Amino acid sequence: MLTIKSFYCHANVSLLIPGRLPTNVCDMEAEETDLNPDKDDLPLCANTNHMLVKHYALDLTVHFDRKVISGSVVLFLEPTAAGEPEEHYETHTALLKKNDQCSNDPPGVGTATYHIKSSPDRHFTLVLDCCDVTVSKVEQVDITFLSDSFPGVRPRDLIRELTSMPSALWRRQKELFSACGRAPGVDGGLLHFHTDRWSLQVWKQEVSSPREFPRAFRIWYETKPTGGSVRWTKDQDNRACVYTAGSPINNRALFPCQEPPVAMSTWQATVRAPRDCVVLMSGEEQVAPAEDGDTSLLMWNYYVTMPMPASTFTLAVGHWQQVLAQLPPACGKGGRERSHEFGESVPVSSHGGSSSEVAKASSLYTDREERTACSGSSSQHESVSVPDHSAMLDDGFPCSHGDYPCRFVERTLKSQRVIPHRVFAPVSLLQKAQTGILALLPRCLAAAHAVLGVHPFPRLDVLIVPAGFSSLGMASPHIIFLSQSVLQVGSSFSTENSLSLCGSRLCHEISHSWFGLVIGARDWTEEWISEGFATFLEDIIWARAQQLSLPEAAEQSNLKALLRWRRLSDELQNSGEELQILRPNLEKTGQASESGSSTVKHALNPDKPFLQVHYLKGYFLLRFLASQVGEQQFINFFRLFVKKYHGQLILSQDFLQMLLSTFPDLARKGLTLDAIYADWLDRPEFPRWLHERSAVWSEATLVEEVKAEVAKWILLSHQGKGRKRKRSEPKVNYKELTSEQLVLLLELLLEKTKLSASTMRALARTYDLRNQDAEVRHRWCELVVKHRHAHTYGDVERFLLHDQAMGVYLYGELMVQEDAKQQALARRCLTLASEEMDQSARTVVEEMVL
Repeated sequence: MLTIKSFYCHANVSLLIPGRLPTNVCDMEAEETDLNPDKDDLPLCANTNHMLVKHYALDLTVHFDRKVISGSVVLFLEPTAAGEPEEHYETHTALLKKNDQCSNDPPGVGTATYHIKSSPDRHFTLVLDCCDVTVSKVEQVDITFLSDSFPGVRPRDLIRELTSMPSALWRRQKELFSACGRAPGVDGGLLHFHTDRWSLQVWKQEVSSPREFPRAFRIWYETKPTGGSVRWTKDQDNRACVYTAGSPINNRALFPCQEPPVAMSTWQATVRAPRDCVVLMSGEEQVAPAEDGDTSLLMWNYYVTMPMPASTFTLAVGHWQQVLAQLPPACGKGGRERSHEFGESVPVSSHGGSSSEVAKASSLYTDREERTACSGSSSQHESVSVPDHSAMLDDGFPCSHGDYPCRFVERTLKSQRVIPHRVFAPVSLLQKAQTGILALLPRCLAAAHAVLGVHPFPRLDVLIVPAGFSSLGMASPHIIFLSQSVLQVGSSFSTENSLSLCGSRLCHEISHSWFGLVIGARDWTEEWISEGFATFLEDIIWARAQQLSLPEAAEQSNLKALLRWRRLSDELQNSGEELQILRPNLEKTGQASESGSSTVKHALNPDKPFLQVHYLKGYFLLRFLASQVGEQQFINFFRLFVKKYHGQLILSQDFLQMLLSTFPDLARKGLTLDAIYADWLDRPEFPRWLHERSAVWSEATLVEEVKAEVAKWILLSHQGKGRKRKRSEPKVNYKELTSEQLVLLLELLLEKTKLSASTMRALARTYDLRNQDAEVRHRWCELVVKHRHAHTYGDVERFLLHDQAMGVYLYGELMVQEDAKQQALARRCLTLASEEMDQSARTVVEEMVL
């Protein structure tokens, strides 16, 4: 029998997660040969201990007709082991032997026609993470012109001079990077290369060490329509779009790169797209498009100054429009056929005045006087009142990261509660995005600032992505993807309760700016460092955005804790123990091979994308620690931690050791690093504290209110069993419930053996369940399926088509009942949604249904 899991859609941070390569691809130790990337582990092939990419310059063209992105990327590199003897480096012939053993490609596939397999053994080979990309040429770039900017510098040191320019000169640095990106190849500078399933290897004849390897080279390539890093699909208006998917393989199918998170780099990108499209990307500045010569395309140019893992690179190209504070009345009607009515809603992708005005209005504040102007940009939101209970803490921690334009040292930005922001959506969703996301965003940004301090990034775009998006949200530098499931499905009239899912999800993704992006995990298996922190912080930030009193916030927090406890309990009963451990590499966490290659343990496990363990168990660990030191003290510590570690990668021990040293009394309570590892991080079971606290949460006031309502519904169901159909139902006074209370109500009713058809009808009518948020509707659909309430199967179908990321296991519930109507419904929904469904979700659903 199929085991059905209670599924709660997760949010991804587009920040990678480190790992280790199989021995037949990288030089891993013998004891790691049991890792199988075909089944479970994601290989990170890049030999980052030999050379590091410091900057990427991409020049790309989007082809919707062929569903490919073509162009080039220039890599700017620096050796990391220049003094080591040559025998420390993997020779290209040894790599080819290893890769030929592991590659599933037929002989010759993925190899350039001018690749020379008989080359001498002593060449240094640079290995990049790469898959589902067709590489046509690799060439050394002529950078000799840089000598004019760096007189007296040896040619091989020019890139080091360029990448180490002071942050105050980042605009000049950007110009020089751009000039290098346009520079021609060196005469006779073609480099040898080979591709296999997971990597691209590049070498140059007679170059035997990283010190002699070219410091800048260009890769000409084209993505494949089936590549896992990007999604080619249709938006809600049935118009073509493409976006980075945040998939387990990260960005290696978008451009060859170094994926281990230690390879922190900056990047810039020129993206050419049809002129009726908008291009959204990570980048310091909001940009206006420029003409691309005589072509029908427009060029968009973005630049990032903060070094980050290549996995955080994010791109979205489509026919979206910017959501304005005031929309034409026709927007309320919605519908794809009305898209021509919305010319006034500023299609920022269009060439002309409106797009340039948008860009000029929020250009990016890099000089001190510009930053001062930026800090005043929140004046339009002065009506947003979010109390900041945390005093400004000691500035005793200097920046520990490399030199880049850091917002944490700019005193003028400490008071910038709301950063410049925009919201984009398909035309048919402009109204809902306006009343939901655009209305909430300034409040959530101000609340996040009150909790965590300076915003790490200078601007934020939010995009409503297509229905097939695989999660509720995904955060990247300067941009957040949100699922349409966070929007209201009912009338345009918004209440605080109806916006709860949207607001809490916004707060979750915004908090990733601090935990997940400006502070990232050094080992991607420690996902709890980003997801556990964001889940913990979303409650605190959302409560402040709602301006709840301390007792109200505590009650709401206890209710959410109980819901998460129930969800985690269910997941631990229905998943493998290997997926329940927050530190699966144990004492080897953060380690890599001699070359720097590694694998991400269990990253390719098909069940992993649908599990919440790292979110929930990490959340409960932080909640436990807050209970030991006091919540406000704990939040103050978060701010200290951010000041010390921003711009860096961390392991669990970095956070925990600083906490233990900051609060020495914890040791007297028996809290040590080893004890926390043993109880929370290194084993699948529940800690005792969690069992004890769940009993307390079960008696919270908001929970008791729900229990009282459940009793009324059970009584009504029993009374209705013997009653004739035409008799009126007894009048019962039902209490108005919040969205979270409705979720709990339906979960508790799901535990009951039987509910009468009349009770089901009364439930739907009393709470207007088909117009509640996606979390409530999900539980309602589960109740409908369990009790075979055929009159509302339409609600189930709408949910499976509209809320695809949250409905995966609902397909299983339809099939496991062995009811012909329900199984036919599952097959019909799969047929209707399969083309736009996320690939991993479709695979899981097809296994259930077909």
